[in-house]
Amino acid sequence: MANSSIERIFTVNLGVKPDEKVIVFTDIIDSAEKLTVKERERRDDLRDFAKDVAEEGRKFCTTEFIEYPAPGEHGCEPPEPLWEAAFGIGAVGDLNEAGILMKLLDKKADDADVRQAEEIVKKHNVRTCDAVIALSNFSTSHTRFRDLLTKIKGARYASMPLFERSMLGGPMTADWHKVEKRTLGLVKMFKDGQTVFITTPNGTSISFSIKGRELQPDTGILTKPGTFGNLPAGEAFLAPVEGSAEGTLILEWAPTGKLRHPVELTVKGGRVVKVSGKGNFVKYLQDMIENNPLCGNIAELGIGTNEKAKRPDNILETEKILGTVHIALGDNSSFGGKVSVPFHEDFIFYRPTLEVIKGEEKIEILVDGKARF
Repeated sequence: MANSSIERIFTVNLGVKPDEKVIVFTDIIDSAEKLTVKERERRDDLRDFAKDVAEEGRKFCTTEFIEYPAPGEHGCEPPEPLWEAAFGIGAVGDLNEAGILMKLLDKKADDADVRQAEEIVKKHNVRTCDAVIALSNFSTSHTRFRDLLTKIKGARYASMPLFERSMLGGPMTADWHKVEKRTLGLVKMFKDGQTVFITTPNGTSISFSIKGRELQPDTGILTKPGTFGNLPAGEAFLAPVEGSAEGTLILEWAPTGKLRHPVELTVKGGRVVKVSGKGNFVKYLQDMIENNPLCGNIAELGIGTNEKAKRPDNILETEKILGTVHIALGDNSSFGGKVSVPFHEDFIFYRPTLEVIKGEEKIEILVDGKARF
């Protein structure tokens, strides 16, 4: 079962051809990380799984396996050696010579830096990889690395942070073509939307502008050049207009488990301005936002579209659950937003009612967790 499910990643999700090259990478536990025994076991298994994927992939194409020290937060850029493998030593050398690479790695590159980086990558039109399977614990989805690799190099990119082998028998068994049809139908419902309103029975109530922002599908079909998405897949997402979000978010789940006590986030002017509640997670969020207020940016709205996704305790699967929404804080610079910060964290909301406003028209997308798409 496991090998056949891994095979589908190469043959169905990515559509890899025999003459192509795939980079498989993971991050390894940093000595400074303080982990429980259970978390350490999960992380070790993820590393082993990444090696298994690279080995299995050699039956279908050329694969290169790379590992590097974990950066500690989702949304951090991967280190220079991975950039060299993905873009080539020449391109990375020119990025360094132009003084841009460190700005990119530190999330301090401005628009002019990014444009120059794109030109450098374009100039080095060397075939370094055709697809990526990103099995790092900490997500690289919302990074300039991923954005340049898909947008400029045209690589297909399967982002699989926090992946667990059990997912091979759950959300990864979805009929990807049905997920694709459902997700694309949802995207059409958002077209020309202006404002989103979300409420849930636990007290969450938030609104924000989506004017000019397009809902992006994550369907699990990553066969076209430059396509990017999670595996397991099954969502549609966008970056709310910065500064527009107002309301209250009640968190009951952290990305990897249920919170002992609910945490309340007060949102004003597009950012979290107050974190209330009990427990270590409250202090963690308070410290992140105090250290850099951009970490409190309302970065993403996502809507789940995978009927096989069920688990509430692993955000990679959780955010795909049909009938839920998730809202992320932090970085959104790689999918249409304007905030660049080495932090991106998603939170799930159950039984949401979600409405999209288009002029005088109100469209119900979800009603108490029941999909209208």
